[in-house]
Amino acid sequence: MKNIYLVITLLIGTFFMGQKQRLTPELLWSLGRVSIDAVNNKGDIIYGVQYYDVQENNSRRNLFLVTLKGNMKPLTDIKEKAKALFFKDDTTLVYSIGENVFFYNIINGDTEQINKGQENLSGLLYSKDYKYMAISKSVKEEKVLGKDVYPDLEKSDAKVYDHLMYRHWDTWKDGDFQHIWLGTSPESLTDINKGEKYNSESYSFSPDAKYLVYQSKKLFGTADAISTNTDIFLYELATQQTKKITLGNKGYDTNPKFNREGDRLAWLSMKTDGYESDKNDIKIYNVKTGKTENLTVNWDNTVSDYVWSKDGKKIYFLAGIHATYQFFEIDIKSKKIRQITEGIHDYVSIFLTGNFLVGERQDMNHASEIYKVNIKTGEQTRLSSVNDEAYSKIAMGKVEERWVDTTDGKKMLVWVIFPPNFDKNKKYPTLLYCQGGPQSTVSQFYSFRWNFQIMAANDYIIVAPNRRGLPSFGVKWNEEISGDWGGQPMRDYLSAIDEVSKEPYVDKNRLGAVGASYGGYSVYYLAGIHNKRFKTFISHCGVFDLESMYGSTEEVFFPNHDIGGAYWENPQPKAYKDFNPITKVDKWDTPILIIEGGRDYRVPYTQGLEAFQAAQLRGIKSRLLYFPEESHWVQQPQNGIIWQKEFFKWLKETL
Repeated sequence: MKNIYLVITLLIGTFFMGQKQRLTPELLWSLGRVSIDAVNNKGDIIYGVQYYDVQENNSRRNLFLVTLKGNMKPLTDIKEKAKALFFKDDTTLVYSIGENVFFYNIINGDTEQINKGQENLSGLLYSKDYKYMAISKSVKEEKVLGKDVYPDLEKSDAKVYDHLMYRHWDTWKDGDFQHIWLGTSPESLTDINKGEKYNSESYSFSPDAKYLVYQSKKLFGTADAISTNTDIFLYELATQQTKKITLGNKGYDTNPKFNREGDRLAWLSMKTDGYESDKNDIKIYNVKTGKTENLTVNWDNTVSDYVWSKDGKKIYFLAGIHATYQFFEIDIKSKKIRQITEGIHDYVSIFLTGNFLVGERQDMNHASEIYKVNIKTGEQTRLSSVNDEAYSKIAMGKVEERWVDTTDGKKMLVWVIFPPNFDKNKKYPTLLYCQGGPQSTVSQFYSFRWNFQIMAANDYIIVAPNRRGLPSFGVKWNEEISGDWGGQPMRDYLSAIDEVSKEPYVDKNRLGAVGASYGGYSVYYLAGIHNKRFKTFISHCGVFDLESMYGSTEEVFFPNHDIGGAYWENPQPKAYKDFNPITKVDKWDTPILIIEGGRDYRVPYTQGLEAFQAAQLRGIKSRLLYFPEESHWVQQPQNGIIWQKEFFKWLKETL
C-alpha cells in the first residue's frame, strides 16, 4: 500500500532540488514499519506494515502475505491495527483487529469472526489438535484503588499501597494481574492462576496438548521489585497440577518453546538474580527424565531469540556479534555453534518456515525489511520492499567501522556516520552518541527517534562507540560497566571522540554529546569532566542523581546490581560519591537541552527537572522539553516530530 503523503512529499522535494532529498522528521515518520507476525510450515510469511498519520496522531497496521518465492499479496485494508496471531493450520490464519478475532483462509480469502465481538480473546492460542484454547485475561487480585475499598466513594481516584512495584514502566498498578485462562471453548475458560498476585505470560501448548508451558515471576510487591527471578512452569491439563522446572536458577528464565515432538522444552536463561543484562543461555529440559542441560554455557556471548529445527537436533538462534545481529546454529548433541549469516546489519527476529530461516533485517540506513536465509549457505534474499521507493529518493550517508584503542589497552568498535555528499575537505560539527541500556549494543539498529541518518542529513558527523558494558563483544566486556558507571565507560567515550577528532574534517571547536537513559546519565556526567571538549549537550530521560533515582525507580533490582545497592548502606557503594553527576555540577559550563517524559517511571522525570534547575540557577544556557503523556520513549507521531525539531533547533543554536 502506498503512503500517498510520503510519495507526494518526495516528488515535490526532488522536483525543486533536482537531486535526492535529505531525510527529514516528516519523511522518517512516513516510512512503513515492517514486522513478521506468523509463518506456516510451507513457506507463507504473514507480516504487518504500520504507517503513522502525523495529522491524526495515530497509526494503522495492515497484514500482508509473502511466500519464500517472493510472491506478495495484501490481506487487510483497514484504518485500524490488524495483528496476525498464529496459523491454525497451513491455510487458516488467526488474526485480530482490536478485541475481534477472525479465521482467515489464505487460499480463498474466506473470513469468519470467532468471538462475535462478545468475548475478549486477548492472547488467543489453540492446541495443535484444536481441542483446547488459552487466552490472557486481567484479573483483580488486590484492592488498591480507593473506590474498590470504599464502594460508596466511586468517584475517588485514590490509590493505597503497602508494598513496592506500585507502578511499572509507564503505568500505576491497579490490583490487576494477567492470568492464563484455559478451556475447550470461550464459555468453558477457567483461570489456571486463580488467587495468584503474579503475571503469567509467554505460554504455549505441548504438541500432544498434555501440557501448557508458561513463564512467570511469582514474586509479589517488594520481592518483585528487588528480584529478576522469573521461572518456567509446566501445567498438566489432565491433573491441573503446576510444576516449576527451573528450580535453583535465580535469574530470568523466559521464552519457553517445545520442539515438534514435544519431548523437550527450550528456554532462555540468565543465572544471576537482579542482573537484567546477564548472559542469556539456551537451556533444554527433557520432559520424560526431568533433566536440564545448558547448551551455550561455554559460548562467550548472549542469545536474543531462537527456534527449534524441524527434526529437533539443532536450534537456530539470534545473537549479537561485534555490534551486528546474526543467525547462528547449535547442534544439540555436539554443542558445536556455527554462524549462519554475516554482514553489516541486524536481524531483529527469527522464524523457521519451509527450509529457510526468515526475519526482519535492518541497518543504520534502512528500516526493517523481510529476508529469507539459506540455512546451509547463509545466502540472504530480500522478500519485501516496503520502503524501496522512499529510499530511492533519499540521500544516504556512509557508515564506517573503526576500531579505537582504549585507555586500558583494548580495542573498541566505533561506528562513524557521515553526512550525505560528504566532502573530506570541509569541516563538520560532530556528535558523540552515548548509548543507553546501559547494556544494549550500538549495533546496526534503525531508530525512528535516535536516527543516525537524520542527524547526518543535518550535516553532522556522528561518532557512536560500543563502549564498555555493551553486548556482542564477550561476557567480560559486557559486565565491566556494573559498579563503574563513571569510570572506564566514560574513558571509552572520550577515547572515541578524541580519536575521530584527529581527522581534518572534524571541527574540534564544534563537538556535542547526546544520549538517552544511561546515555543521558553519560551526558550529565561528561558535562562535569569533559574539560571543554564539547560545546553542547542533549540528555533524554537521563539519570542525574543516583540517590533520588534509587528512591523513585520501580525495578529496584537494577540499581542494586549496577550501582551496588542502597545509598544508606554502610559503607555506602562508591558510585554515589564517585560517579554521581550531581557532585560535578559545579564544573558545568556548557549549554544543555534536557528532554523528559511525564510517565517515565524507570528514570522518573524529576531527574531531568533537577538537572534543568541546576543549569538554570548556574546561569547556563539550558532548555527543558517535557512530554506529559510520554514515557521513557516518545511514541506519539506529533510528539516525535517535535522531538526531532527541538533536537536540531538546539544543535543549530549551540553548535
